[in-house]
Amino acid sequence: MSKLIKLFTYLLAGIVGLALIATIAIYLLSERKINQLYSAPTDAIAIPSDAASIERGKYLASAVSVCVDCHGANMAGGVVVDDPALGRIVAPNLTKGNQGIGGQRSDADLVRVIRYGITKEGKSVRVMPSDDYYHLSDKDLGALVAYVRSLPATDSNLPAITMGPLGRALTAFGQLDIYVADRIDPKKPRQKDAETLAALDKGKYLADISGCTGCHGPGLSGGQIPGTPPDYPKSSNLTPSGNLGKWSEADFIATIRSGKTPEGKTLVDEMPWKNYRNMSDDELKAIYLYLKSVPARSTGSR
Repeated sequence: MSKLIKLFTYLLAGIVGLALIATIAIYLLSERKINQLYSAPTDAIAIPSDAASIERGKYLASAVSVCVDCHGANMAGGVVVDDPALGRIVAPNLTKGNQGIGGQRSDADLVRVIRYGITKEGKSVRVMPSDDYYHLSDKDLGALVAYVRSLPATDSNLPAITMGPLGRALTAFGQLDIYVADRIDPKKPRQKDAETLAALDKGKYLADISGCTGCHGPGLSGGQIPGTPPDYPKSSNLTPSGNLGKWSEADFIATIRSGKTPEGKTLVDEMPWKNYRNMSDDELKAIYLYLKSVPARSTGSR
């Protein structure tokens, strides 16, 4: 019996030792990814100060690129994800109030993090859809920064960003697609002047900067959104093979305005349709035209 006990003790010690080694390895690998440094081009973006540009930036932040969806209507930040296993993602306070970074970041810092997903410290942001914002024209990006600069100081008391055990394990094995800087190719072309675009190109531009591909996939076919928990709502297929392919232009606009589809379904709050409904009819028509033009894909093929 004593030999069996001794053998069991050795096995238990071995299992505990392996678990400890695995835990340390996961921690070190995930820390290396979290603290990975990136570089990005230095873009010379003119930051305007006139009222019309600031109003344009506010419109982009609230109705199109929907920065307010994570940072809040007052842009003072908020908790985006809070899952004990995955971790906690917090959108920072962008004002100059308590905890705010508005007074701690230069215009170049803001341009870099919006367009390339790279923080002042050179690390990748997590979750923030900079790969969508990469498509912003220089003028629209300048207007967005101008709006952030105009924000009144608002104090906040936000919790710290944390990484849970599952989040660390997925990060260590390269299975957590939330490190946005990895997804951005700084050589990829983008629109230089969004104001002169024809309707179809304007629709693509708006779909890009409003994050359609971020949730619905590069091919807009929908399905599970990478990096989200298994119970998170799946995105819809926006290609002609999905329900939208059967909708008229009026159906599409009415759906975005009301949150009700022609089939009688209610859009989930995870999709910021309550912000998108503030787009103009011409903008929504352009997006509809673009979505009708993309190749049909099977749902979930991204």
